[in-house]
Amino acid sequence: MKPLVLRHMMNAWPPFAASGIRVETIASDWSYARVALKFRPWNRNYMGTQFGGNLFKMCDPFWAILAIERMGRGFIVWDAAGAIEFVAPGRETVYAEFRMDDTTRDELIEAAAGGRKHLRWFENDIATADGTVVARAKKQLYIRRKPVRRRARS
Repeated sequence: MKPLVLRHMMNAWPPFAASGIRVETIASDWSYARVALKFRPWNRNYMGTQFGGNLFKMCDPFWAILAIERMGRGFIVWDAAGAIEFVAPGRETVYAEFRMDDTTRDELIEAAAGGRKHLRWFENDIATADGTVVARAKKQLYIRRKPVRRRARS
């Protein structure tokens, strides 16, 4: 799938659309993504700030998607764990950015060589337009090279 197609599909996906989450960009080489969460009356919590579940939801799939696409289909990539730390009240639109550079991709490929599993944490800030950090999200990925299937001899 092309990044532009995935972006459009995710923006129409009810769990994102109903929450005010919008995928703004996914780089053509899958090295970067930027997501926004608009502050709306229906996604406020009891205290009148951004709902924490939506803050985590806006980050949930992106590290795995970038890793899958950057590493290639010869690898198994799963979310293994996640965490979020709430830093400040969010009372406006917030943004999250994800970067999977070549060095990180190469490290993941090397760590998963030979079929052994590799667990790696990724972290990103969720911040307002002026850079005020509202939360920090962490995702742990499980990465392993897919086993090579051998053809049966006839």
